Amino acid sequence: MGVNQEKYEIVVGLEVHAQLLTKTKLFSSESATYGGEPNTHISAVTLALPGTLPKLNKKAIEYSIMMGLACNCEIERTNYFARKHYFYPDLPKGYQITQHETPVCKQGYVQINTSTGKKNIRLNHIHLEEDAGKSMHDQDDQYSSIDYNRAGVPLIEIVSEPDLRSGEEAYAFVTEIRKLVRHLKICDGNMEEGSMRCDANISVRRKGETKLGTKVEVKNLNSIRNVKRAIELESERMIGLLETGQQIQQQTRSFDAEKGTSFPLRTKEEADDYRYFTDPDLPPFIVTDELIQLLREALPELPNEIAQRYVTQYRLSDYDAVQLADEKETALYFEQVIRNAPNYKAVANWILGPIRSYLNEHNQSIKDFPLPAPALAKMIQLVEEGVINFSVASSKLFPALLSQPGKDPEKLLNELNLQQVGDSNTVEQWVEAALSKMPDKVAEYKKGKKGLLGLFVGEVKKISNGKADPRLVNELLMEKLNR
Repeated sequence: MGVNQEKYEIVVGLEVHAQLLTKTKLFSSESATYGGEPNTHISAVTLALPGTLPKLNKKAIEYSIMMGLACNCEIERTNYFARKHYFYPDLPKGYQITQHETPVCKQGYVQINTSTGKKNIRLNHIHLEEDAGKSMHDQDDQYSSIDYNRAGVPLIEIVSEPDLRSGEEAYAFVTEIRKLVRHLKICDGNMEEGSMRCDANISVRRKGETKLGTKVEVKNLNSIRNVKRAIELESERMIGLLETGQQIQQQTRSFDAEKGTSFPLRTKEEADDYRYFTDPDLPPFIVTDELIQLLREALPELPNEIAQRYVTQYRLSDYDAVQLADEKETALYFEQVIRNAPNYKAVANWILGPIRSYLNEHNQSIKDFPLPAPALAKMIQLVEEGVINFSVASSKLFPALLSQPGKDPEKLLNELNLQQVGDSNTVEQWVEAALSKMPDKVAEYKKGKKGLLGLFVGEVKKISNGKADPRLVNELLMEKLNR
């Protein structure tokens, strides 16, 4: 946005929809599982046949309250459902059952961490509602097709206040929401499958102004990266309009990720357009203090709490702690390893270094990682004891263990003859061989080009196949080069 960033402020509020991992739908007994052949997870209730009545899923209420507690919300004790009227081609009732005046969770906040530091993003509320089905326009040449499997699946909608000021902050916010729902095990957070989706309400105003500008809503952003991109591109478009004297229209837009553009869908509706009224088929549901206390006690340790514990208990850096606490399974694996490898920093380095690289290369999560925690702990201890150095362990022993994850690391190390050599006579021979190959570089070093030390270390490593003790190599090189 160039110079315009100095003149304008971006104001963003997000609405994050998360499908709850209940076995059945919000108001009926059909499966809420993702997938399945089209229109196989349906019944008379989903199809809104005459005479059918909704029955509320208790587990969905509990999951929504758990999310509220994790987000520091106030829990609404007396709750009502409303009917939201709108043209829903993929909801046979012709309306959506949602919460309007009594969202189950109110206020609260989510803490984000960006390049500018930590910031609390206030929540307006979290409410419970049913999802719509899915319209497909590429299945038939002449007709649109509708799959009702998703219709009626329980959702929570997490609505932030307009506290976000950049695409980066929005990226961090959605990332934190996904961490929370995964730690709570109430949603898998897979935006690619549509189980978590995001709408962004974007406005711009001149810096220093307090009144909100005209809002544009960008719908159904299906990746965290696209949330960031859409906000940056849409705010740039809006600033461009203001700079050329044009007005911004309040409207709903869609984001084309391939083209990097947005396009209008419709003029934005107001709440009155939805004709909300209390659903007459659903009685109020009452949340008791006893239920809230039970759910509070059942909450797992949350990502920020885990990260803080790692900093205080294991003396890890903030960065390492946050990275390890990012996914629950990663934190569990770390804690399994440190039971047998007490060098916490070394364990963190392995998980965030070679292991993360391996998982990224193979598009896997830590749940798929083949090496058992005790085996990794044993390999780390071998490095700590000087039996093998880190370079050889990471480049040779680690890949060998991944192909034979049931093998004892020490036995495999011996079979592959990877033991670190700490015998000073042998290492000295390797050092002399390396220096004799580069007499001109030795002369340059002695004239003051001290940066060449790394070249000599690399040559010794090459000659020794990485087996020379790095500490001894450095000592002997310094001794011979500084004569």
